[in-house]
Amino acid sequence: MTQTPVFQDQVVLITGAGRGLGLAYARLIGTLGATILLHDVGADDSGNGLDPDVARTAAQRLRDEGIEAHPFDAPIETREQCHALVNACLGIRGRLDALIHNAGWVAYERIEAIQASSFEHAMAVMAGAPLWLAQAAWPSLCAAGHGRIVLTTSDRALFPQYVHRGLAAYAAAKMAAVGIVNVLAAEGADHGIVVNAVSPIAKTRMWGVEEEPQELKPAAVAPGVAFLASSRCHSGGWILRAANDQFHATRATEANDVDYPRDLRGVPATTLDEVAEAWARIACVTPEAR
Repeated sequence: MTQTPVFQDQVVLITGAGRGLGLAYARLIGTLGATILLHDVGADDSGNGLDPDVARTAAQRLRDEGIEAHPFDAPIETREQCHALVNACLGIRGRLDALIHNAGWVAYERIEAIQASSFEHAMAVMAGAPLWLAQAAWPSLCAAGHGRIVLTTSDRALFPQYVHRGLAAYAAAKMAAVGIVNVLAAEGADHGIVVNAVSPIAKTRMWGVEEEPQELKPAAVAPGVAFLASSRCHSGGWILRAANDQFHATRATEANDVDYPRDLRGVPATTLDEVAEAWARIACVTPEAR
């Protein structure tokens, strides 16, 4: 089936796009007409090291498929580095229509063993980088009167039943991304900038999978991310859960008739004992409707 070239003449920056999910996003969005600015530092499985050949090889693969792709491999762990990347990207075509921050890193450290360096690295790559990249792109997007930003979060942080022991730093960064999305979605609304998050599930290097998986394929997530990055997405502040060609968008929604912050329509209590006695009514979980 022929797909509509919804990204025709548009320029899209995708981080962590040398392999796995990022490359799947780049390939699909490129086939839909976009010029792909493919960023990947080429870090190893432990998140260390730099290998510019990762981005260059991936970009060449896309060019061999008829997609215009330009590789970038500079680190994006600081505000200055992120601004430098966006400035370099703007030098390609003088415009940037969408930013997808896919770059991430996983390290398992139980609470007793978490090091400041690993926590700071996780926050820099998965919370700081998307914020600084968005900041650098913001003036151009505002001037154009349109733009799309897609950040990445994770079910491993969002849902207690899916957490993994040893991922406190990872979860902190992924939850920070949700907060950034909520604020930037509000700030971008008046400028035609739509900001959302994706919570993808796919078997990639983070799962220890190097070859094409039999299930949970990165390509099965790509259509949802392409939609979020396209002009056909008009609503911001969502988290798109994506796996196995299935998609569900969610976000925190306030109850009806709440007068925040004075009346939460909650259970009244004035002492610890009253809170304890009412806890079964206070902590009431209602599953999402499907």
